[in-house]
Amino acid sequence: MGDLSEMRHEANPADTNSNPSQGKKPDGYIYSSYGAEKYLKDAIISARTLRRYDRNRPLALVCCEKHRELLKSYPFEHPFDHILTLETEHQSIVGFKHNLHHYMPFQRNLYLDSDMIWCRDPDKVWLALRPYPYTITGQESADVFFGAHKNIGILIDILLRRRQRTLKKFGLTYLARVQTGIIYAADPGVTRDVNLLASDLMKRKSETHFVSRKREKGRTLESCEWSLGMAVSRLNLFVYPWFNAQESIQLDFIRPLTIFNDDFTNVACKYYCNPFIHSLRGIKNNPIRKLLFSLFRVLPRSNDHIWVTPYVLHFGWRHQKNWFDEFAAREWHKLNQKK
Repeated sequence: MGDLSEMRHEANPADTNSNPSQGKKPDGYIYSSYGAEKYLKDAIISARTLRRYDRNRPLALVCCEKHRELLKSYPFEHPFDHILTLETEHQSIVGFKHNLHHYMPFQRNLYLDSDMIWCRDPDKVWLALRPYPYTITGQESADVFFGAHKNIGILIDILLRRRQRTLKKFGLTYLARVQTGIIYAADPGVTRDVNLLASDLMKRKSETHFVSRKREKGRTLESCEWSLGMAVSRLNLFVYPWFNAQESIQLDFIRPLTIFNDDFTNVACKYYCNPFIHSLRGIKNNPIRKLLFSLFRVLPRSNDHIWVTPYVLHFGWRHQKNWFDEFAAREWHKLNQKK
């Protein structure tokens, strides 16, 4: 069995998905791709924005065999230093993120979603995350919508105290709200414990108040977030602050609240200091969002805000995704024009 020291951009059948700690690079980034070719293209475009700021740390892609072959066919040099095979049973959101312990090619691993654009040098991110064996960006306490109904059904959950009953049944005193677009893992044992527990909790979904993400319009894959949120809560692991003012690792792209140029090299997000006001940012209907901002203006600190350049701009809201798609299409066109 081989290691991960394959020649750049060449598939080596002797490669494996893990190797002894000795010889591993200290820090590295990991993207994943499977399914439609679009997801491979997105990973390439996102990785190229990362390379604007970090040319030294290695990049790995964990992908299906189809995407490995597609990489060979492209007429340009892709940005990945290592290509790892994503096992068939892990080719889903839950399948991959509940099995990260099988894909740890570096001593310290930073797992990234592909619908992201990098905006800053990540050196300080690595320093900030280094003390932790495993952490996910998020908030220490999830709101009532996390993993639950996103419609009027939430009222029944609240009246029947379903969230509280879930926590009590599973011996939890709180429920972390995780945003799994960025996951950091350095300790294989802790990472494995999180993943195995999250997988077990997913199997017991019927005993919780959580609902399938596939019920939401346009969603075809199950979410891993509530199960990982429960797992890190049970294991009492630190959740790295999602909203962290000027040092926010990732912030959401919301068109009316984001200043940016065409290639996203100049980005600033409007960050409301009042957490409740900031929570209104993702409301899809622009007039309603503006109305709510206006109505709640009477609250203390309601208009206090900071213009923040996050390390990563995340296009996680479905109604904002087209901005990333347009950027990715432009960048893909440029790549294919190169000789």
